[in-house]
Amino acid sequence: MNIRNRTRKAFTLIEILIVVVILGILAAVVIPQFTNAADDANAASVRTQLQTLRSQIELYRAENGADPDLATTGWADMVSGGYLPGPPKNPLTGTNNFGTGAGDGWRWAALQVDNNDQWAAGGTNNVLVANNPDGTMYHDYDTN
Repeated sequence: MNIRNRTRKAFTLIEILIVVVILGILAAVVIPQFTNAADDANAASVRTQLQTLRSQIELYRAENGADPDLATTGWADMVSGGYLPGPPKNPLTGTNNFGTGAGDGWRWAALQVDNNDQWAAGGTNNVLVANNPDGTMYHDYDTN
């Protein structure tokens, strides 16, 4: 029997382990990037929705002399008045209701624009803001 002529037909355990380690390292680098992309997309969606909703609320305020009673009637006044095609859903919570609890989609906040053109607490006007899934106020909102 000639040992030198024997051909290799399989991978060694070491070769397989090296491939598994390399795949693990690649997965550890790539997967967080996809997670951040989804979070960034949700944040962009919230900012765009807030901008649209705030402009429609301003239009409602100009035509009716007061804010819509969103806390009591929800989006009914805005939808029936033709300001919105339907109740908007908060992409962060998946809901369209008002409140400050976990799972609530939107809330009013007394905010003002500060020197950096960002929303800051202490304003006299109600401003529509989005809620995070835990009920805290979403702070990465746009000022327009």
